[in-house]
Amino acid sequence: MIRAMPLIPLSPIDHVFTGRGAYPIEFVFSYAGAMDAGRLEESLRRALAVFPPVSSRFVRLPGGALAFEPWEGGCAFRVAESATGFAETDRRTVFLDPVDGREGEPLARVLLTRTPDGCVLGFSLSHAVADGYGYFHFLTSWARLFRGEPFPPPSHAREALFPAVDGNAAAPGPHAAGGLFRAGPRPEVDRAHLRPHRHVLSRAELVAMHREAQEGNPVRLSHNDTAAAWLWKKYLVEWAGEDPSLDTYVSCPVDFRRIHPAAGPAYFGNAVALATASIPRGELSAAPIGDLATRVRRAVDAIDAEAAQRSLVALESLRRAEGLGAMEECHVVHPRQGLLLTNLSRLPVSDVAFDAGPPVAYDILTPGVRGAVALPAPDGGIDLRVFLPAA
Repeated sequence: MIRAMPLIPLSPIDHVFTGRGAYPIEFVFSYAGAMDAGRLEESLRRALAVFPPVSSRFVRLPGGALAFEPWEGGCAFRVAESATGFAETDRRTVFLDPVDGREGEPLARVLLTRTPDGCVLGFSLSHAVADGYGYFHFLTSWARLFRGEPFPPPSHAREALFPAVDGNAAAPGPHAAGGLFRAGPRPEVDRAHLRPHRHVLSRAELVAMHREAQEGNPVRLSHNDTAAAWLWKKYLVEWAGEDPSLDTYVSCPVDFRRIHPAAGPAYFGNAVALATASIPRGELSAAPIGDLATRVRRAVDAIDAEAAQRSLVALESLRRAEGLGAMEECHVVHPRQGLLLTNLSRLPVSDVAFDAGPPVAYDILTPGVRGAVALPAPDGGIDLRVFLPAA
């Protein structure tokens, strides 16, 4: 049973992931054996008592902000059967109970599906509840509870991320809202018409590309910088239109838990700032991979505690001045000239282990348009998933 608990106000970043066009975080995990559904649900209820925002719904506070209200129906758990296994099934429609994040609706859903070759666990979580780090913090803590092991307790001190603001909204412009794009109302999430593209860069390919980008470059680059540069050239030359003067953008979320004094490694919620690099479309085709990767690296390195705080101030100022409707105009990726790359190459997938052991396969189904994720490839390379709107 979820104990009666006080409301937990959403932080400035949390509010970005509410309302129209807000997408959840969604993964499915395949296991070779069966799971005890009763034990799984019982341990889930204990985990929810430690992570109350996961079992909650949105309520409005005086002044128009939202808060999490813990409630019994906040995280639905369901068991289903499938005649087909993980590899040959439409995972989004069979192995997932998606949330839509609307007020009064559950913000999380768990679906356990028994299959001929084992079982599949699907988990859909409103992005307002947590970022990718928090998503796996909850899942791995739940798994440890199931196994009877201790886990690091989460911090729910979201009020620590509320900055002092003077009430003035951020000035208009493409990066008016804390590094995000103010670009009109976000479209509704349309799962049926997303076109997922997959590119697997082997370790050998990634190392060769990175070596080329790093040669003679005084800026120390990461493999993720190189992958972002490769995606930038591959997609944005075509996407950004024909005007050579238009800027193209690659954005990368940066976790600021270890650099912002108000957060910390145990913080459960959204603790990300957006690092955005740009180059005019007319210069993109001829730009060397090393130049583009350097732009990405410099944007990422610019996210320090002060930059994260400026983002919080801008978002809170905007919400106070214009209300929640303004947050629905904040895009984490430019809707016409941008690409968002989230680095998930160090996910603790093997720690999402219950009585069937660790997952033997998994997939990300997060429906973020113009979003890409970097997942670990088996040989040490990068498995890139790019989600595009259908033509």
